[in-house]
Amino acid sequence: MDTRARSGGFEQFALALLRVMAGLMFMEHGLQKIFGMLGGYEKVAGATAPFLSQDWIGGNLETFGGALLVLGLLTRPVGFLLSGYMAVAYFMVHAPNGFFPLLNNGEKAALYSFVYFYFFAAGGGRYSLDALLARRRERKRDAAVAPTIEVRERAVR
Repeated sequence: MDTRARSGGFEQFALALLRVMAGLMFMEHGLQKIFGMLGGYEKVAGATAPFLSQDWIGGNLETFGGALLVLGLLTRPVGFLLSGYMAVAYFMVHAPNGFFPLLNNGEKAALYSFVYFYFFAAGGGRYSLDALLARRRERKRDAAVAPTIEVRERAVR
């Protein structure tokens, strides 16, 4: 028995835990920007980002993208979108201040980008709404196919 088969349950639990925690932490940044929560918009304490500004759009991506990740809904497309968003944030804001993320203060943006890229590649995992919806679709498909198979079997006899 290979190691992957033995650790499958724990691996899926760890994926779910990473997805939920990354989503919750990302949501904090968005809640701060668009709703003034948790200390308010970082550029003006207690305020919110101006409507349709770059920070407002980013705040919405963070809040609602984070919420979708917490639920495990549309995980792959959201992971792709957020990974790109964080890569753009890194190269626009941090990279001009130097090459190394530690020196340009871009570790969080770089790490989030790669974590979200992983969700794009791996999906939501067993403990996600994506998986639940896929199981439901599969059951409906199987229920629709079963009568057809039964009719064919009778015709063969």
